Amino acid sequence: MNSKRIVIVGGVGGGASAAARARRLDEKAKITMFEKGPNVSFSNCSLPYNLSGVIPDADSIVLKTPEQFKAQYNIDAQVNKEVIGANTAEKTVQVRDVKTDLLEEVPYDELILSPGAKPIMPKQISGIDNKNVFSIRNVVDIKQLQSYLTENKVQDVAVIGGGFIGLEVGENLTLAGKNVSVIEAAEHVLGTVDDDFAQIVQKHLYDNGVNVIVNDGLAKISDQEVELASGKKIPAQVVVMAIGVKPDTTLATKIGCKLGETGSILVDQHYETTVPDVYAVGDAIELTQRQTCQKSRLALAFPAQMEARDAVDHIYGRKVDNQGFIGTQVIHLFDINVASTGLTEKACRENNIEYRFATVIPKNRVSIMPDTTPIFLKLVFGYPSGEILGAQVIGHSQIDKQIDVLATMITMHGRVSDLTHLELAYSPWFSTAKNAVNMVGLVAENILNDEYRQVPVTKVRELVEKNAFIIDAREPNEYQAGHITTSVNIPLSQFRDRLDEIPTTEPVYIHCQSSQRSYNMVRALDNLGYKNITNISGSYGELCEYEYFKDQTTGREPILTSY
Repeated sequence: MNSKRIVIVGGVGGGASAAARARRLDEKAKITMFEKGPNVSFSNCSLPYNLSGVIPDADSIVLKTPEQFKAQYNIDAQVNKEVIGANTAEKTVQVRDVKTDLLEEVPYDELILSPGAKPIMPKQISGIDNKNVFSIRNVVDIKQLQSYLTENKVQDVAVIGGGFIGLEVGENLTLAGKNVSVIEAAEHVLGTVDDDFAQIVQKHLYDNGVNVIVNDGLAKISDQEVELASGKKIPAQVVVMAIGVKPDTTLATKIGCKLGETGSILVDQHYETTVPDVYAVGDAIELTQRQTCQKSRLALAFPAQMEARDAVDHIYGRKVDNQGFIGTQVIHLFDINVASTGLTEKACRENNIEYRFATVIPKNRVSIMPDTTPIFLKLVFGYPSGEILGAQVIGHSQIDKQIDVLATMITMHGRVSDLTHLELAYSPWFSTAKNAVNMVGLVAENILNDEYRQVPVTKVRELVEKNAFIIDAREPNEYQAGHITTSVNIPLSQFRDRLDEIPTTEPVYIHCQSSQRSYNMVRALDNLGYKNITNISGSYGELCEYEYFKDQTTGREPILTSY
């Protein structure tokens, strides 16, 4: 029996993972991987960290050389080789040497496409082709950007796009001493979180010196500035485009692979394209969102690696269990971490999914321990099922633990009741006795059972403008340090003696610092027969974070006396 010939187009996460998996399953296979760039395996998610010097040497981002692939895995990894076509009937690919332009025909039994995605560079933007405009896709790109910044002594940089790449580039350029503007056309940065949590991120960026501009798109680029759709001009000697990526489908369409409704390569549950014996993995393919069953795209490293594994498993007759994706991600920005998984509130509304949410702000560890900081945790769950649909977490601590637990729960179709008694590791050094995950489960279960009413911090400004009756349940010294302008201070420690001050004929809204004391007051008043009491979810702690950025950047009248 002849050895199987596997040809892989593209390296990095998808292609390199496919090659390594094929070798583990078949020691005799002839595995050839073609990469049109100079590096076949590198950590593309690490690229922005070279800009600040966190990763001093850009070459260290390269994880494996062709020589290492050959020596360790007997994989023929060829760089500077572009696959420009294929004869799928004869099962050959046409390969062009990027340096010499020479062509060769290479036979295959199975062809795996991992072309990735290309940065979006809208041609309608004047100046988009200027030499001071960059995108970041590989090690070559980051070296070129770094060289331009240094050689031209650049101080002002405009980063276009407030997604993961845009924010990471903005963070690292700020740490490198540059004046950075992050420009986002949508209403807030990070579309993976809802507006209430995005405002926390924007506040943090603002506090660290990043000029964040939202609801405004790029219109024109010149040597010294960018002009936005609003007409506003921002100093910028360099522009980094990070508004998103589009799947690289050039080769796939050329050889007859059909595209899906998202414009990505259409694959079946085994990642095989519409052309027999041609597979596709990574950022260029169309996937299914597990919870909505809607077609979508996903540019994340771990899914690409598992798609590659599954495709190779199918080639070798192994069972593949493709359940779609939920999209779990985390980003570090200055000294906070932001994580999300599953569906946001916005996604639920767009897909007509009935939902509720719970927000808690516990400490990352027992409060008497050193360096204790808050965790902002939001859980989105189905109503009336209680099935966990999504979560968002922000904190200075390692909040990947919480998001990973919740991602696991989503994968297992867990419900909020599964969180309340979930036994997690505890020590005062690592968490509170009830982990944040337990706490949000308990609150969510109460909400699911309609045990009390709540409003989010996003509605508080509207309440203030309507002169609603708002009670601040914190102690007087906390109230004096900063409060909602129209609120009345009735502390939890005093309210039983001041019931005559709490109206019964109009809605009453109660908050504290993190919603714990206000929740206790709400339950007590409910038990006393009040029918008009509502808790403010997130309370003063989240409200300060939510209001701050817009107050500072729009000049509107604050509803808080202090943050």
